[in-house]
Amino acid sequence: MTPGEFRALFPALADQVWLDTPGAPPGAAPVVSALWEALDSWSSGTFDWLAWDGASARARSLFADYVGVPSSTVAAVSSLAEAAATVANSLPRSKVVVAEEEFRSNRYPWLARHDVVSVPARGVEDLIAALDPEVALLAVSEVTSREGQRFDLPALRAATDEVGARLFVNLTQSLGALHFDYAAVRPDYLAVHGYKWLLCPRGTAWLVARPDRAAELTPLAPGWKSTSPPHGYFGGPLELAAEASRCDASPAWFSWVGACAALTLLSSLDPAAVERHVVGLAGMLLDEAQAQGYRRVTDGPLSQIAVVATDRAPELAAELTKARVRATALGDRVRFGFHYFNTEEDVAAAVRILAR
Repeated sequence: MTPGEFRALFPALADQVWLDTPGAPPGAAPVVSALWEALDSWSSGTFDWLAWDGASARARSLFADYVGVPSSTVAAVSSLAEAAATVANSLPRSKVVVAEEEFRSNRYPWLARHDVVSVPARGVEDLIAALDPEVALLAVSEVTSREGQRFDLPALRAATDEVGARLFVNLTQSLGALHFDYAAVRPDYLAVHGYKWLLCPRGTAWLVARPDRAAELTPLAPGWKSTSPPHGYFGGPLELAAEASRCDASPAWFSWVGACAALTLLSSLDPAAVERHVVGLAGMLLDEAQAQGYRRVTDGPLSQIAVVATDRAPELAAELTKARVRATALGDRVRFGFHYFNTEEDVAAAVRILAR
């Protein structure tokens, strides 16, 4: 599927320039259609709730194939924070390294249960320097939403292996846009909330545990989904499923129906081609912005999120709104995110705003 064919699936792009996928993308037609079908059957009373309930299991299988992991190692949860808290709750209290400016859903779960070392992570070398044999785990986002900073995950894997620490990777701001090489990173744990670059409705998230770690996971809130299928409803002892599904949340049905459509769509794309496209557009914008005197807020490898410093955020926010360009201008910076549906014309529209 070409970027143009992909773009045609997003009606919102007919009259808007959408560079705010780090916040949330517009709905893709196949996803919205799946949701309307569910709503119509709900409204008419013709629905089959068992079919809705099975959507989380179907999405688990689609997600596992997309990432390249066994579905038995995947838990279907509702948020990044729930995924991180599940791992944090499953490990004995220990020393954990987290970036100082890490997104709170990948920071607070560790602060609540472990002895956290906060690192001003200007680059991957800062996180590596904080590792020592007493560190039990490093929690990191591949791409940060605030800076668009992209961390070298294979380098962090090698560094954590050297001191015997585990690696928890948050892919919420990268999976769906950047190609993830599971074999190269071998994270002990991987988590992603699906409502950004994976195009899912909010409330669909996944936690993947490496096969040799999966048996240690303890569900935060055991319930009727914590046992092996077929799931019972009443009475009986707590017999947790042997697979990571014992940490499944009770599913928000409609969100998972949409997730199946989103993952089916994304699985039809070439991840390497998607990454070349989105990183190329981000680099193009940064080149043009820097030519105008703007400064990129971070160094290191490019991601699909381009963030430049500014002291005119309120004015730029007003200009973006006026021009129907969706991006985030807040505080001391303006942020643009590029998905496979974006074009060079979108870059030009953003550059025109920056030039005003």
